[in-house]
Amino acid sequence: MTYDVVSVKADGMIKDVIDHIRSTQHDGFPVLRGNKVVGYISARDIIGVHPSVRIEQIMSRHLIVADPDMPITDAARVIFRSGIQKLPVVNEKNELVGIISNADVIRSQIEHVSPGKVYNFMSTLKKLYGIEPALERGNVPVDRLRPTQGKIYQDELEGRMYEIKKGLAEPVIVVKRSGRWIMVDGHHRAIAAKRLGIKNLDAYIIVINDDIKLGLERTAESMNLHSLDDIQVMDYARHPLVAITHRLVPHD
Repeated sequence: MTYDVVSVKADGMIKDVIDHIRSTQHDGFPVLRGNKVVGYISARDIIGVHPSVRIEQIMSRHLIVADPDMPITDAARVIFRSGIQKLPVVNEKNELVGIISNADVIRSQIEHVSPGKVYNFMSTLKKLYGIEPALERGNVPVDRLRPTQGKIYQDELEGRMYEIKKGLAEPVIVVKRSGRWIMVDGHHRAIAAKRLGIKNLDAYIIVINDDIKLGLERTAESMNLHSLDDIQVMDYARHPLVAITHRLVPHD
C-alpha cells in the first residue's frame, strides 16, 4: 500500500477537492474527520457541484475499507468484485494508514507470478523429504479429497461452477499416498464440482509411495479439515478484515 495518502477534510469545500485534483492528478480522496476515515470523494461526485459546497454533503459515506493485515490477494478480490479503484486502509481505530489501488494490485500479482506450480511443488517435496514423487494425469474422487485450505470465496466459487459447466475448468493438483487424496491446489474447483454433483475431477496427481507425513497433512489436522464439507465459504465483502465505515464511525 501507499503510506503517503492525499486526503481531504470532511468540513472542507468542493473547491479543496478541485485543487487537489489539479495538483496531484488523482481522481479521488479519502475524507477525514480528525484522523478517522468517514468517507470518500471522487471527481465524478463533484460534477456540477458548486465549489462552496461542503465535502461532507457530497462524499460517499459507506465506502469499503481494509485492515493493514489483509493479504494482497484478498484486497485484490475486494477491489475487483466491488468495482472500486482505491481501497483505503485503516487501523483498529479507523485511522487512515494507507491506500491501495487497482494498479497496485495488478503490479503485485505480475511480480509474483510463478508458473509451473506442479513441478515447483514436486521439487519442494524432493528437497524437504528426499523422495522422488511421480506425476500422473487422471480423475480423482471428489468425495475422498482432503482439503488443506479452510476457506474459499463465494464469488470465485460461482466462477468455477460456470467454468466447469462450460468445460473450461483447469485440473486440480492432489497428492496421492496410501489410498489418500490430499489437495494441493483447486479447492474452489473441488467445492464447485461437489455442488454440481460431479463425482470425479480432472487432476494432476503427485504420487508418493514413501511412508511419510507431509506438512500439508499436518496443516489439515491442525485445522480439523477432513472433507470438503469442512471448508467455509465466505462472501468476499464479509471478509473479517473488511468493514463498512458507517459501522465504525458514530453518526453525528
